[in-house]
Amino acid sequence: MRRYFILLAALLPLLGVFGTVPAEARLGGGHSFGSRGSFSYSPPRATTLAPGAAPFERSQAPTGGYGYGRPGMGFGGGYNRHPFMSGLLGGFVGAGIFGLLFGGGFMHMGLGFGGLFGVLLQLLILFFIVRWLMRRFLGGGAASLRQPGAPQPSIFGPAPAQTANVAPLQLSPADRQAFAQCLVYVQQAWGAGDLNAIAQAATPEMMGYFRDQLATLSRQGLRNRVANVSVDGMELSQAWSEGETDYATVAMRFSMLDVTEDAAGRVVDGNPTVRALVTEIWTFTRRRGGHWVLAAIQQTR
Repeated sequence: MRRYFILLAALLPLLGVFGTVPAEARLGGGHSFGSRGSFSYSPPRATTLAPGAAPFERSQAPTGGYGYGRPGMGFGGGYNRHPFMSGLLGGFVGAGIFGLLFGGGFMHMGLGFGGLFGVLLQLLILFFIVRWLMRRFLGGGAASLRQPGAPQPSIFGPAPAQTANVAPLQLSPADRQAFAQCLVYVQQAWGAGDLNAIAQAATPEMMGYFRDQLATLSRQGLRNRVANVSVDGMELSQAWSEGETDYATVAMRFSMLDVTEDAAGRVVDGNPTVRALVTEIWTFTRRRGGHWVLAAIQQTR
């Protein structure tokens, strides 16, 4: 029996290949963080480019009765739940139930070598089923973001007010240009590793997250370089004002040359000749009369 546990311990890490995604070195690392004012814990309105959005993993916005609940406080590991571990533990429970129903549970003394791989196959199948169910019913797909019969916003159409202190904001082509310029500027500054430059176009909250990410990359001996950034698509999700502060959440599709290098300058990820295409949801903010700065990044679903 002991040898089965030894074999199982050796094989279980292999399941992680199917459930984990390598950390990305690009700006934000593929995470969702920042603040959207009163809408920080409500999903952005659906757009064609981004029918769904991941909730914030980190945010300094005060929590309240919003749809997403309280965000995790860690970056790169301190979230409320780890999707792979949740799926794996669910797989163990499911495998045990499966065994009880069909004879010979997971800890059955007659478990042979072939039976062990049968259990592992069950775990793998159950993991993907649980992960799909969590994304489908807890992640908030496009269907949950759209109201039946409600018109979708145009690229610069105002979003309806949802709280007493929120007023719709009408945007202009100049605002669209400012969003594109901010994205390109921040990406180029990130590729240069220039936090002082990023600080001119991002909120202090976002700067803290970027500083943490750069420190993590530095400890790993890595550096992310981007070049030839181009905004290829843009679609407004919401635009509103809260007192003297304006907000705009925009689905952004952009492309760039994106590579990660080690300390010796060798490319360890990405392709220096093939453009990477990214779609994210960016929220910009400004004080009335000021310029737009980056306040949040969310990944699409």
